[in-house]
Amino acid sequence: MKILRTGLIVLVGLYLLVLLTFFVFQRSLLYFPSPDSTSLREAHANPAFRQLPVRTEDGLDLKAWYAPSTSKPFTFVLFHGNADSLAGSSSVADPYIAAGYGFLVTEYRGYSGLPGKPTEAGLYADGRACIHALNAQGVQTENIILFGHSLGTGVAVEMASEFPVGGLILLAPYLSIPKVAQVHYPFVPAEILALDRFNNAAKIGQIHAPFVIVNGANDQIVPPWQGRRLYDLANEPREFHSLPHHDHNDLFDDFAPLALDWVTRVSGKR
Repeated sequence: MKILRTGLIVLVGLYLLVLLTFFVFQRSLLYFPSPDSTSLREAHANPAFRQLPVRTEDGLDLKAWYAPSTSKPFTFVLFHGNADSLAGSSSVADPYIAAGYGFLVTEYRGYSGLPGKPTEAGLYADGRACIHALNAQGVQTENIILFGHSLGTGVAVEMASEFPVGGLILLAPYLSIPKVAQVHYPFVPAEILALDRFNNAAKIGQIHAPFVIVNGANDQIVPPWQGRRLYDLANEPREFHSLPHHDHNDLFDDFAPLALDWVTRVSGKR
């Protein structure tokens, strides 16, 4: 009996140590910022891009890459995933720029050699600063289409709840970060321990802009059912697309024609 009691104490102690480790290092499991600063030229980015300075409400000097619209009313604003970068995500813009739309590729604090450390509140501040910087370029908020991928869907949803934007695109979205963590770490009470929550499910009902949700049917990172559930919680007008044979990070090319068709229909209803 004593041995059993000792064993249980050891197991409980080990479990508590695991929980403590998870709590302390959770942000290193959520954010994977690249420390490298890459220029437009080094990234072989679309020549329509120019660098746009962005200053946050808490005093950080960031940057974004901006291609003004040439013939269409909307400008897309991209919030990338947790392991991407300004340079890595810039090619997403090519089909939209070619179609005449504006495009802003945002960047987060701590990524691409920028100052600061990423947190939920920090990324929201970065998103606001990027929208204000775009407004200063003459782009009205109602002509902005927010475009989030993976982690970036949390930033896009928050911005759509704060600003009267023209539309919202979510690729591989989640209900919340704790809900995703529970899938990958079922032994951890993520709902209790998560510092950064990005609770899309709680906010989506506040949004009345047209939006579209897209999942890869074979997504192994964010379960596709979470995107479908988010769609069910949202207001009209809304669309949902599941791309067969696609995973988490290979959605952009096949999604672009869907997005361009969708935004054309959104324009026609204004």
